Amino acid sequence: RWLFDQAVCTLYAFCGVLFGLCSLASLTVLSTVCCLKVCYPAYGRCWALHAAGLLLAVWAYALAFACAPLARWGSYGPEPYGTACCIAWQASSREATLYILALLIFCYLLPCLLILASYALILWTVWVSRRAVRQH
Repeated sequence: RWLFDQAVCTLYAFCGVLFGLCSLASLTVLSTVCCLKVCYPAYGRCWALHAAGLLLAVWAYALAFACAPLARWGSYGPEPYGTACCIAWQASSREATLYILALLIFCYLLPCLLILASYALILWTVWVSRRAVRQH
C-alpha cells in the first residue's frame, strides 16, 4: 500500500506525469527536427535559438498537462493496487473525463502520429534520393 500521505502521493504522481510527458514531447520534437534537417536541409540556420525555444516549449507543454490536476482538471491518486500514485484514471466527473481524453489526444496520439509521420517522411526522402542517385 502507499505509505505516505496524499500530498506526497500528489507530488509523486505530478513528477511521474511531468517527466513522462516531457520525455515523449522531447522525442516528438527530436523526430520533427530530424525530419526537417533531412527533408529540408536549409532549415535551421539559428539552431541554438531554435533549440532553446523548443526546449522551453516542451517543458511548458508538459507542465501545462501535469499541472492540470492540481487546478482540479482531473486528479492524482493511488493506483489500483495502491503501491504508487498516478493520474486517477477512473473518471468521476465530466471534467476528469475531458482531461483524460485531452491526455489521450494531445499527449499520446498526436505525439505518436508526429513521430510516425516524421520518420516516414525521412524514409521516403532517403528512398527517393537513393533512387535518383541510382538512375544517374
